[in-house]
Amino acid sequence: EGRIAPCGSNSEPVLHIVVVGFHHKKGCQVEFSYPPIIPGAGHDSNTLPEEWKYLPFLALPDGAHNHQEDTVYFHLPPLDGQQKCVYGVSCYRQMEAKALKVREADITRETVQKSVCVLSQLPLFGLIQAKLQLITHAYFEEKDFSQISILKELYDHMNRSLSCTALEGSQIYLGLSARDLILHFKHKVLILFKLILLEKKILFYVTPVKRLVETLMTVLSLFPGIIEHGLADSSHYQPRRSISEDFSSPEIISADEESLSMSTTDITNISKELEGRYDVSDQPDQSKPCNTTLDTHYLQPHAGSLLDSECEWETLEPHVMDEMEGKVDVAHSNMFDTDSGLPITVQPQSATGQGMLTSGLISGLQEDQYGLPLAIFTKGYLCMPYMALQQHHLLSDISVRGFVAGATNILFRQQRHLSDAIVDVDEARIQIHDPELRKMLYLSTADLRFADYLVKHVTENKEDVFLDGTGWEGGDEWIRAQFGLYIHSLLSSALQQDHERLLADYGTAFTSAWKITHNYRVWISNKHLAMASITPGHPFQGQYSVADVKIRLSHSMQNSERGKKIGNAVMSTSRSVVQTGKAVGQSVGGALTVAKSAMSSWFSMLAQPTAAVSASPQSAD
Repeated sequence: EGRIAPCGSNSEPVLHIVVVGFHHKKGCQVEFSYPPIIPGAGHDSNTLPEEWKYLPFLALPDGAHNHQEDTVYFHLPPLDGQQKCVYGVSCYRQMEAKALKVREADITRETVQKSVCVLSQLPLFGLIQAKLQLITHAYFEEKDFSQISILKELYDHMNRSLSCTALEGSQIYLGLSARDLILHFKHKVLILFKLILLEKKILFYVTPVKRLVETLMTVLSLFPGIIEHGLADSSHYQPRRSISEDFSSPEIISADEESLSMSTTDITNISKELEGRYDVSDQPDQSKPCNTTLDTHYLQPHAGSLLDSECEWETLEPHVMDEMEGKVDVAHSNMFDTDSGLPITVQPQSATGQGMLTSGLISGLQEDQYGLPLAIFTKGYLCMPYMALQQHHLLSDISVRGFVAGATNILFRQQRHLSDAIVDVDEARIQIHDPELRKMLYLSTADLRFADYLVKHVTENKEDVFLDGTGWEGGDEWIRAQFGLYIHSLLSSALQQDHERLLADYGTAFTSAWKITHNYRVWISNKHLAMASITPGHPFQGQYSVADVKIRLSHSMQNSERGKKIGNAVMSTSRSVVQTGKAVGQSVGGALTVAKSAMSSWFSMLAQPTAAVSASPQSAD
């Protein structure tokens, strides 16, 4: 009936329970696996297949010593004879060695660092993490790591409780808060969404790892079906033949060392080289004025003043107003009400019912009748929620055409020439140095309406609405439904005879670049009959109005560097007025009245003859 295919060649969803520890001489290594990773080997074998040689470094992340506990989501390539990505969830903890009841001879450090991880055929990251965190805590509470019975019970329990049917429900998104993503990144979430559609090299950066992987996977959860069925081919890479060829050599002395085998001199040299190469392009062009007048000219900034400036590209749109036949029509100012927006409710479903999937003829992915998920993470486009330093070579591997990856090591961030975009999660900042790519990602007026609609509904709905499970608008599922409609409408627009006009609302530069991506060419090569039920055109298309000017001004003030400086100056001035009023024993209203009176006196004196002004030098002062 076209239902979900079996989980894999192995009918059990969980492949292995693995314990990774840090050895003071050998570095990170597998200490226990159940069942054994290598058939015929013992549970305590350290040997790993070549495809999984990075497993210890993924399960026990860089800088782990800085955190008492952490969580890692990671992907492993399939072993020989298998075709699907292996999904890993690791729970890391550390404890003082003196607290152990049974202390083995090779434990010579003051702290013990270990991770318990689950290798699964199902991308149920949050669900597995919730169970694994409890077991990891109990395992450490035993204070005797030779007690492995609890790990075997975990393996049996998970294989009984997890199944492919879990991919059909909302529990696949457990721990992935779309609300928090919108609240933190605001309209930039749409920029991230478009970056992935363009299959660019995108690096997410933040610590600790838990925040990193949850942010990255939450962005992916906005794409219909991507997590459920779109990551099966996302980890097909070839590890280097020997560990000595990796970015990090076997001279691993301590997991506490952020740079592993790289010396301080090497790091400094790399940093200087990169700073010299990118110093000019990174700095905003402060010499060029920013037009902030409230008219159509503001919606159409001078291309030369913005393309080289990193501070403005996320909010301003250089070309959409060129195609307008006239100025903003004030008579149409109420055609788009930003307070209410358009009634977007649920994500479209196929006419034959939800969950009906077939194997894509070209993509090989399990697709619904709309052809989703898109074949983004296929043919060398990787998804690595967490990337270990030992995998650094993948960033420049010729067989890797792109990636969405997460990293915590500063070396990844410093080598910016290896990525198209670096997402600083802490600052909610997207750094893009290619002017042409920035041009593709300028949000159109319709896109800004869409983003503003999302942000308003998320910020205006209070948290308590969602505590009892009654919330819908502004909730996680609602947000994913909006992005579902966005992608359905984009695809439907591409099928129409007047597709150029319909796609213009998504950005002409963006859609031109998207049409040459692998995911678009795979999708357009097949017929998807259910698309006939989707209304083409941008969900927020419509006449330009004064409200659009206000939205763009608001976004620019909140997100551009110049806008923030103006906002800070206004805030500082307001505080000064308040403090001055308090200092003279007056209220804020009194201080403003005094200021207003002084200004009136000043202007009235300027209107008087020169002799009168010169006769009152104190008033003039």
